[in-house]
Amino acid sequence: MIIWISVCIMAVVGYGFWYSVIAGKSAAVANLQSQIDTKMETTKRITAARTTLAEIADDESLVRSYFVPETEVVSFIDDLETRARAQTATIKVLSVSVGKSSERPTLILSLIVNGTFDSIMRTVGAIEYAPYDLSISKLSLVKEEKRVWSANLELIVGSVPATVSFYYP
Repeated sequence: MIIWISVCIMAVVGYGFWYSVIAGKSAAVANLQSQIDTKMETTKRITAARTTLAEIADDESLVRSYFVPETEVVSFIDDLETRARAQTATIKVLSVSVGKSSERPTLILSLIVNGTFDSIMRTVGAIEYAPYDLSISKLSLVKEEKRVWSANLELIVGSVPATVSFYYP
């Protein structure tokens, strides 16, 4: 009987010992599974962010096309001159300066448009509705000769600094 009682006590003690060992390992496994789940969620969020950034990259380039980079002022002026020639008017650029706004970078252009009244007004309209972030801040019309008019314009054009660049991994 003593042998059976000692075997039962040893079985209960062995069961308790192995139960505590397995419970400790089970807690460690649960902790590792929690870490794996956290890493998987982080990976999913990173993947979703990269996908979203890739999707909006085209939108960003489209939006950036509405702004004139500081390095491309000459091509913008060429575009304005082309618009004026299409309306049988001429544009002369008097000055180009950087705006003093701290909210967003701008360029300020002073222009003189010469031609008939009709061609000047069509040129002003073509400039105003050009695919750029611009506004006409000043406009004055002067009749110089019988059919020759002159318009003094001041344009405020949205700009982006030349040093701005974005990195999408």
